[in-house]
Amino acid sequence: MRWVTYRSAVDPTPRAGLLVGDTVRAPSADASLRDLLAEGQTSLSAAAREACGHPHEVLPLAQVQVLAPIPDPPSVRDFMAFEEHVVTSMGALGTSVDPVWYDQPVFYFTNPAAVIGPTEDVAVSPGSTEFDYELEIAAVIGRPGSNLTPEQAEEHIAGYTILCDWSARDLQAAEMRVGLGPAKGKDTATSLGPYLITPDELDPYRSGNGYDLTMSVRVNGTTYSTGNWADLYWSFPQMISYASRGTTLRTGDVIGSGTVGTGCILELSRVHGTNAYPWLRPGDQVEVVVEALGALHSTIRSAAVLHPLGAALTTTPTQGERP
Repeated sequence: MRWVTYRSAVDPTPRAGLLVGDTVRAPSADASLRDLLAEGQTSLSAAAREACGHPHEVLPLAQVQVLAPIPDPPSVRDFMAFEEHVVTSMGALGTSVDPVWYDQPVFYFTNPAAVIGPTEDVAVSPGSTEFDYELEIAAVIGRPGSNLTPEQAEEHIAGYTILCDWSARDLQAAEMRVGLGPAKGKDTATSLGPYLITPDELDPYRSGNGYDLTMSVRVNGTTYSTGNWADLYWSFPQMISYASRGTTLRTGDVIGSGTVGTGCILELSRVHGTNAYPWLRPGDQVEVVVEALGALHSTIRSAAVLHPLGAALTTTPTQGERP
């Protein structure tokens, strides 16, 4: 099944819709996709039957605004699960890969309030001159669960979607020098969409630790990045199992794969130089494509005003007095 969250021209209420050909079929007037997922896989299948047999409305896909599949996820965890990206990007940031990366998957929490839809504009982070995309896939949690084995974790995946983690590399590099983050370097926008594809749709493509599906990015019509989902070092069941340790994953939680190899300008500039792959600028058109999952289309916009923080202290402390 392919599900969307959409808004029609006559009704601004976001609702879940089943994608059938070039039409969107809503099973009800008020159910969100997260609502349907919370009711379980059986209920999702029942909603699909309702959408096909007795829909609330049927609209052409071209006439609706497609939003992020889960516009308000409870949490967003973003992993670093592709080895090539880890090795190259760490080198670009002036460090090396810690051996712990090969012992366990690692992630950071990003901002659920920054989730945007598949065609929304993306503003440059305030103060950044090194703005970047990251080409990723995300799994959405269906059933809640904690302390899951990888085998159990796979059963908790409701579906997959495209994720683009927009990144201010200069802000990220500065803030991570103190041992925390990324924070403001990743805080402006995370694009999700356009569809939530249930795992059964992807079974024919299973390969390696993922699926044999091509991933790519074009900037202003020029291909920048290409990769393959099958190149994952850590699988989604492994990532989800690790994320569930000692806590509970909730319906609608988003689990990002991290960037596929060469899936960002940071990596490309490391290999080819920034002249060949310049940082994103206002007006740039970015298309993020994953075979079988669809595409994101984003226009880069100017940053909001950067307000200075002013002096933190009226006097300068000695080194020993610093917190």
